[in-house]
Amino acid sequence: MLKNNDAFPSLTFARVGGGEIHLPIDLAGKFGVILFHRGSWCPYCNAQLAAFEKAADEFAEEGIRVVSVSADDRETSEALVEKHRLGFPVGYGADVQTVSAVTGAFVNENPVCLQATGFILDPEGQIVTAVYSTRAIGRLMPDDVLNFVRHLRNLAKK
Repeated sequence: MLKNNDAFPSLTFARVGGGEIHLPIDLAGKFGVILFHRGSWCPYCNAQLAAFEKAADEFAEEGIRVVSVSADDRETSEALVEKHRLGFPVGYGADVQTVSAVTGAFVNENPVCLQATGFILDPEGQIVTAVYSTRAIGRLMPDDVLNFVRHLRNLAKK
């Protein structure tokens, strides 16, 4: 498992809409949120992603970038992005075993997917908090992220 102050490992994923997501490079210079979601079939993941999209303006005001990744295929991921009108990058086709090996994310065996896992990174790409779930519930939510980043910024001002 990754811990606070660890550098987030270098990972690359195919991106809905074309191109790739390069982590943590694509988040460099800003606070970043990395969400591994179980898949478009998971109601909890759908609620989480929709909530992050709903909070997009607040995240933009705070300069916080968000990305989400799953093992879903391209077509399924495209439908998820369209369904929730997700404006943040969504990666697909994650190799579950590789991601688990380098991040410590738990793996669900049936269907094979990453369990909900979330990371908040500082502008240098270091982890400031990690949330690991072993089942469907237990995940980062937008208000938690916003309040935590604001708290970190206030501490830095002191």
